[in-house]
Amino acid sequence: MNQLKRHEIFSRWRADNPHPTTELEYSSPFELLIAVLLSAQSTDVGVNKATRKLYPVANTPEAILQLGIEKLKSYVKTIGLYNTKAENIIKTCQILVDQHQSIVPDNREALEALPGVGRKTANVVLNTAFGHPTMAVDTHIFRVGNRTRIAPGKNVLEVEKKLLKVIPKEFLVDAHHWMILHGRYVCTARKPKCGSCLIEDLCEFKEKTEIGCE
Repeated sequence: MNQLKRHEIFSRWRADNPHPTTELEYSSPFELLIAVLLSAQSTDVGVNKATRKLYPVANTPEAILQLGIEKLKSYVKTIGLYNTKAENIIKTCQILVDQHQSIVPDNREALEALPGVGRKTANVVLNTAFGHPTMAVDTHIFRVGNRTRIAPGKNVLEVEKKLLKVIPKEFLVDAHHWMILHGRYVCTARKPKCGSCLIEDLCEFKEKTEIGCE
């Protein structure tokens, strides 16, 4: 795929959705961090249901530590892998209090040192909370990058590096959200809705379908 096509793809996404953001509900970098920690192998809808009950009770590192592990688990038990996630959240809150004055750091090294925070989670927080031009490659972005040929790669890191290299700079801060939403609702895994896709004429997927959005 050439750069003219890429520019047109992101131009269309921007025109359709000028201010994209995550579907996770949050009102501070800390709330976003906790939501992203909970979201691994879970849906944003499921995470939002849990945090709507948790955050009014505890939405700071100190408040969650005061809540304690067992009460925290009672709020997140509807989420997959909740035991491990709750333990990581408690440990993360302790580190934030002890080492970062209870403030979520806005640099990758410090974020990735937090329990349960990998490269993808750090990228989401850096991009969504702090406006860094990072690419958090999840299954949706990996699929869209490969299927459209915007940035084909054999693994998530390869796709991430390629996207950072080929996406025009004016689109980089929002690109991660446009690609996730496109993969979640249009370029779906089993039955991509090519028939009603904004970028169908630009996409290089060879097995296009006639399916449109219902």
